[in-house]
Amino acid sequence: MDKASAKIKIEKLSKELHEHNYNYYVLSRPAISDYQFDIMLKELMDLEEKFPELSLETSPSKRVGGSITKEFDTVTHKYRMLSLSNSYSKDDLIDFEKRIQKLIEEKVEYVCELKYDGVAIGLRYIDGNLVQAVTRGDGTQGDDVTNNVKTIRSIPLKLKGDYPDDFEIRGEIFLPLEAFQKLNEEKKRAGEQLMANPRNTASGTLKMQSSKTVADRGLDCYLYYLLGENLPETTHLGNLKKAGKWGFKVPLERDRMIEKTNSIEGILSFINYWDNKRKSLPFEIDGIVIKVNSYEKQELLGFTSKSPRWAIAYKFETEQAVTILNSISYQVGRTGAVTPVANLKPVSLLGTVVKRASLHNKDQIEKLDLHIGDEVFVEKGGEIIPKVVGVNFASRPKNAVPVKYISNCPECSSTLLRKDGEANHYCTNENGCPPQITGKIQHYISRKAMNIDGLGGETVEQFFKAGLIKDIADLYSLDPTKMLSLERMADKSVNNIIKGVKDSLKIPYEQVLFAIGIRFVGSTVAKILARHFKNIENLKNATLEDLISVDEIGDKIAESVQDFFRDSNNLNVISRLKEAGVKFAIDESGEDAGLEKILVGKSIVVSGVFQKFTRDELKKTIEKLGGKNVGSISKKTSFVVAGEKMGPSKLEKAEKLGVQLISEEEFIQMIS
Repeated sequence: MDKASAKIKIEKLSKELHEHNYNYYVLSRPAISDYQFDIMLKELMDLEEKFPELSLETSPSKRVGGSITKEFDTVTHKYRMLSLSNSYSKDDLIDFEKRIQKLIEEKVEYVCELKYDGVAIGLRYIDGNLVQAVTRGDGTQGDDVTNNVKTIRSIPLKLKGDYPDDFEIRGEIFLPLEAFQKLNEEKKRAGEQLMANPRNTASGTLKMQSSKTVADRGLDCYLYYLLGENLPETTHLGNLKKAGKWGFKVPLERDRMIEKTNSIEGILSFINYWDNKRKSLPFEIDGIVIKVNSYEKQELLGFTSKSPRWAIAYKFETEQAVTILNSISYQVGRTGAVTPVANLKPVSLLGTVVKRASLHNKDQIEKLDLHIGDEVFVEKGGEIIPKVVGVNFASRPKNAVPVKYISNCPECSSTLLRKDGEANHYCTNENGCPPQITGKIQHYISRKAMNIDGLGGETVEQFFKAGLIKDIADLYSLDPTKMLSLERMADKSVNNIIKGVKDSLKIPYEQVLFAIGIRFVGSTVAKILARHFKNIENLKNATLEDLISVDEIGDKIAESVQDFFRDSNNLNVISRLKEAGVKFAIDESGEDAGLEKILVGKSIVVSGVFQKFTRDELKKTIEKLGGKNVGSISKKTSFVVAGEKMGPSKLEKAEKLGVQLISEEEFIQMIS
């Protein structure tokens, strides 16, 4: 066969095999036998081997796997991949609905869908081709697992129909129960350790180096959310229906896997239905997700720093296990918070062996009336973290000893302190307590903070015990010779750490401010403070009134910031970090240098579709010019940048409150 004929045949076979994959794995309606499919696939692979230059990036042969990925690249999400707020009672859902009705006066439509127990994934398609698959990671950055995801047959490599040019679709990759059982049977026959549960197995499989092994495991995927600038529909459910036509495996209304409702009664009905039916599914779910259907209303409701305000996850009641409380130990965190931990007689719970469980604080111990030797009830909070939820008082031994909360730090013996209004006890020896010191360093080097490659928690502990570091500033004066003298430290490891520390000098001030570990100053608050006060000196000298006057900064955060800068040890560390070259001021020397901050003090809403800019570009411009982006219109709104298809409810509210509307052109003239 000549090259021209081979090209035609490869394209024909690829198209037909994609269609058969879709029929089998998405529609569950195979049109040909497995044998016929295998014959066609072999013919395609033979042609690709003979004419490798004709092999398509989206070839069905990629489903078989074979590539090896030794390290997964880290990718920054275009749209943050936030987790959902969890609820465990129907009262929480009623409160959720009430909060939304307070913000949106008109009737709100909700979409209820299954909460798949798997691994979140974001898939990017350009011109109908799968170009990238990224895990959630920390929500800001995830791992590129594209090669492995291409082996999942229910995920289309090439789309059909009227899809957008560039968009992202998110979903959950999971291991079907039948595939999980088959895998464990194989492991049992081989005398290997069995896998704990389908979710953990799916997570581990997705990060395997061999895509061939991933292909053999039989992962599956449901897609449930679209993101992009030019989506065809204005509602969540409308876009999911479109996605189904493009070739995606999406939840279907006919199977009642997704349902639209406009009442709390409808939401509770869907939950009750699946609470009874979930055991009949061929995969695991751990709850129900409720989302506001309208994109316009989603935008109006906006986000917290951790989750969208327009969605919530209802978690089904977890299974409980009964075991014996053997003892209680105490852990000290980087802030000095002391957390009691129950040491239990090992017990199996939801596929894992539980030996320890959280007790949260002293109040929880007293509320449970815990005694050593008690028979206790254990369940997994959100089916992840085990916790003690009750005691079988009828079986309490006569010689059981009441649990008495400690008064001194278990690590350094310092007196514990509990501040008014706080649940936790704290070790007061902030600069001398080993877990606090190493915890602060581990926080400093973490991905969302200084992102120092090559260093991990164990290495920090090793360096601390060896006397190489005693605070975060010591990282910048590490001695390579002393590092090499330690166990498991070779030239490559040392060079990676030195390079990672050096690269951290490029980290912007907003992240540095988060990294130095001021209590209650998370990444979002750090950005707010950095942008308002511009540099560490201004922040250090700010009065309580100065701090509280900043949007979203309350008394608790303001007092914590002041406490931090009163500590001479903290000031000494910052001074040494400055000497090392760490950034302690907003960098205004780049492309934004010299920009006049003409929008300072203005709260601006961006709504609709624009011709010259995307909404994100407009919002970034507003921030650069000192303005504040807000999601909803109120009396405090300075003006609305209004594009085409601006939501009618926003338009009505702006007119009602007399808020000025300006067009994209008028905004451009204003800022130029």
